[in-house]
Amino acid sequence: MGSVNELTDEVRVKPYWRWSKQDFFPEESFQNWGTYRHALSQTCFRFKDRLLSRSDDANEVGELRKRSENEMKRCLNWWDLTWFGFGSVIGAGIFVLTGQEANMHAGPAIVLSYAASGFSAMLSVFCYTEFAIEIPVAGGSFAYLRVELGDFAAYITAGNLLLESIIGSAAVARAWSSYFTSLLNRQSNSLRVHTNLKEGYNLLDPIAVVVLAIASSLAMASTRKTSVLNWIASAVNSVVILFVIIAGFAHAKTSNLTPFLPFGVKGVFQAAAIVYFAYGGFDNIATMAEETKNPSRDIPLGLLGSMSIITVIYCLMALSLSMMQKYTDIDRDAAYSVAFQSVGMKWAKYLVALGALKGMTTVLLVGALGQARYTTHIARAHIIPPWFALVHPKTGTPINATLLITICSACIAFFSSLDVLASLLSVSTLFIFMMMAVALLVRRYYVRGITPRVTLLKLVVLLLLIIVSSMATSAYWGLNPNGWIGYAATVPLWFLGTLGISVFLPQQMTPKVWGVPLVPWLPSLSIATNLFLMGSLGADAFIRFGVCTIVMLVYYFFFGLHATYDMAHEPKKPESMKITEADSIGSPGP
Repeated sequence: MGSVNELTDEVRVKPYWRWSKQDFFPEESFQNWGTYRHALSQTCFRFKDRLLSRSDDANEVGELRKRSENEMKRCLNWWDLTWFGFGSVIGAGIFVLTGQEANMHAGPAIVLSYAASGFSAMLSVFCYTEFAIEIPVAGGSFAYLRVELGDFAAYITAGNLLLESIIGSAAVARAWSSYFTSLLNRQSNSLRVHTNLKEGYNLLDPIAVVVLAIASSLAMASTRKTSVLNWIASAVNSVVILFVIIAGFAHAKTSNLTPFLPFGVKGVFQAAAIVYFAYGGFDNIATMAEETKNPSRDIPLGLLGSMSIITVIYCLMALSLSMMQKYTDIDRDAAYSVAFQSVGMKWAKYLVALGALKGMTTVLLVGALGQARYTTHIARAHIIPPWFALVHPKTGTPINATLLITICSACIAFFSSLDVLASLLSVSTLFIFMMMAVALLVRRYYVRGITPRVTLLKLVVLLLLIIVSSMATSAYWGLNPNGWIGYAATVPLWFLGTLGISVFLPQQMTPKVWGVPLVPWLPSLSIATNLFLMGSLGADAFIRFGVCTIVMLVYYFFFGLHATYDMAHEPKKPESMKITEADSIGSPGP
């Protein structure tokens, strides 16, 4: 017994900073070239295994968390989560994209764009809330999809999550730089380095890199301290937002609302698909479940409460901007600051710019927290090297995962403009939220080992009918936005698919604490709205999305597939052997 206890002590004091091959590639398939070639020869067999495999709630909440070696600290409550909601959402989207999309796509109808995106976002919030209560882990949607749709679907989502995290932080950092320039009363792009690279990538932004580094450093230091800093900054930002709304309406001119739909209905939904980015970030709250004291109470209050208020705020801010200034005169980069200057409140320009900077700073802070926790759980599943799953014993934060996201975001923010980033980000976000709605329907209507095979086949057919009809509606909208014949076929098919689930399939699982109301109608509507907004994006966004997906698949088939297969089929060992093995893994490499 004494030797076992000694080994246990050695495991507990393993240094956090270690760099051996076993910390990055501990799986059997990567021990040497022979084992790797053998793994590649079994790619088809292994892919089938991963495609059909499923995790379970207990594994995500229990076993996977142990791979971080140290626990994250439970230090958050509903108050913290509510302010995290404000801090993670209100930032670059409302302060930057509002002006860009009002000027280019929607005109004064930008308020309808925010209402449409807010409605779709709230449907996704309902889905996230139910999962976060049932499976309170740092993995968020990645963990939820591993349980309901399997490893491969979870991997595709994981790739998009990492893409969303990296690009989202880069986009906010670029926006921060734009408003900082406005605060200093300098010309747009004057603090960026001009080069001869391709347009959209030719303005290098060192300030964005510095801001990302500072935000991630704070997030790595302490979750609790970051939370306190976030709610103080968010409270100050809320005062600025109230000023923007009140002062904006005080200088409003109804004549600026004419024409209300200068780009037509199509422009409203084009803008809605882009400004959906402004609602992105609420999923970061779900990743904080592992550090929440009472997830079943705190998460619904934090998620649903904050997002309801944010939707109303966004619509009021968009309307006040449209009434202050003609849509053709709205500045694309610093819309609110320039608008106040145009109505004679030059001093307000600086207050708005300062408020926008505070908002975007909190977005970066909360983003650094949530994105690192996504990455941590993805690494726990060995889709990326498990070194990124480690939690620091003193800070209780995943420093390695935070560094990964920050370095990648900084590289992209240095080169890429905001419009290039926002369109790609919207595709990834909408895709993830659509998958979450599908996963919720699967969770409610299918339980492994209990649901009859015939019922499963019916569920698959009806889900495909909902998804295909929603995609057809979106495609028809993109090809012929003024037509109606196509909708007469696609919308009834969606309705019949949803009605079929409601009438012919009994629910197999009932949430223990809180559940999405009106199932299957609300999740099905979430699928339809997310796909519809995806169809409103331009072709360039899908080309970039397709290229990124191909890169993800190449990585999966050469690395992720074999790492996850090895971990899933790792033989069970006695505790003493696990301790001995862990000790050897922790030793420095040659």
